[in-house]
Amino acid sequence: MNESILVPPPVSAVCQARGRLGFGFGRRFFFLFVCGLLWIIPGFWNRTFLSAVAAWDCLLLLAWIVDFWQLPSPGQLTVERRWRAAPSLAATSQLEITLHNQGNIGVRATAIDDVPGELRSDLAEVELAAPAGWTGRASYAIRPRQRGDIRAGKAYLRYRSVLEVCERWCVADLRQVVRVFPNLEEVRHQSIYLTRSRQIELERRLLRQRGMGREFESLREYQDGDEFRDICWTASARRGKLVTKLHQMERSQPVWIVLDAGRLLRGRVEELSKLDYAANAALGLAQLATYSGDRVGLLAYGRRPQSRVPLGRGASHLRHILDRLALVEAEIAEADHLRAAAMLLALQKRRALIVWITDLAETAMTPEVIESAGRLLSRHLVLFMVIGQPDLGRVAQRRPENPQQMFESVAAIDMVQRRELLLAKLRERGALAMEILPSQLSAAVLNHYLMIKERSLL
Repeated sequence: MNESILVPPPVSAVCQARGRLGFGFGRRFFFLFVCGLLWIIPGFWNRTFLSAVAAWDCLLLLAWIVDFWQLPSPGQLTVERRWRAAPSLAATSQLEITLHNQGNIGVRATAIDDVPGELRSDLAEVELAAPAGWTGRASYAIRPRQRGDIRAGKAYLRYRSVLEVCERWCVADLRQVVRVFPNLEEVRHQSIYLTRSRQIELERRLLRQRGMGREFESLREYQDGDEFRDICWTASARRGKLVTKLHQMERSQPVWIVLDAGRLLRGRVEELSKLDYAANAALGLAQLATYSGDRVGLLAYGRRPQSRVPLGRGASHLRHILDRLALVEAEIAEADHLRAAAMLLALQKRRALIVWITDLAETAMTPEVIESAGRLLSRHLVLFMVIGQPDLGRVAQRRPENPQQMFESVAAIDMVQRRELLLAKLRERGALAMEILPSQLSAAVLNHYLMIKERSLL
């Protein structure tokens, strides 16, 4: 995936005066002013020193005026914000602030970039030095904590000359909307799976598994044991004898990624939600399946379908899936799993691989998502991935030290056993069902996809 096209475009703006006055006193002004006040102490004995204080203050005010007039006006300063990488979830990247100075003297500036808390937890403040007619640069780090479209605001500057007696204030309108994608750095580190996929494809080409798939490979004369449905009647009419079609395993197979965006996926593990982990795994699978030659589709749903991307392949299709994954949001209500299953059955008539990433509700009855996945098994191969809760496993394995901990451990053990029983029922019906910790979800999804490809389970 070419990540350069995902980088937000740079934005620049000419500064404008901030506030009614747009100026103030520099740090050195207050230091010199306090130094002048020290002459008041001997002024109690000799009033001549009081006159010196007044003269000192007049000189200091004159220095402030001179410094003010020689500073560049806000219109002579241009600020630019440039993104060094595409912002992706939980991945650290750099953002650069550039100050173009068209004035006659150099300036030192303190810039505060108004980026939201979803990109950076503390204030984005940098120091810049821009000589006359030149440019100054500084950068700071961001670490997005939320996917989707994020609004970055203005940049606020306080700049001064080398004297630092006068200070002027201005603002640059750098407002823009940027899209935070799932973790692209994690996808880059999954090149080992791409290598394994190419190896599996090479082995399948060498085997040339004829007659096992439904993709046309070649023609040959009819032989005893061939199925009548494989006879090519048009070729038989031309040759005057029966001709049979030979088939091979399909090179391009349909893969549907189904994401549950209901309330259960709102749960957070460390700094990310379960839906964030699911989106990261879905992106990695979409890239791997696309590079393997398969057609990939996406269905993200809550009470209603949030995103639906039909089957396709290629870089543009992968980019479309990436954009949709960036905008999927977890809902407050329980997801409608039955509607999602019905939609999949209507969209996909031929056998396909359904990778369903979800979680299980703790109810006395069989969860609806289990019933929904079971409806797909008669037609499709279902890889059913349940995102586990690390705290639940730790409580179940903990040795209780008091009655409270004993009750908690018993409840956790009961929940763990019940979830495993539900998954076992799905496995008995032919699904590949398992519970995976959030941190291991991406690797588990990719490994099972490659296993399915290698064993030709689809």
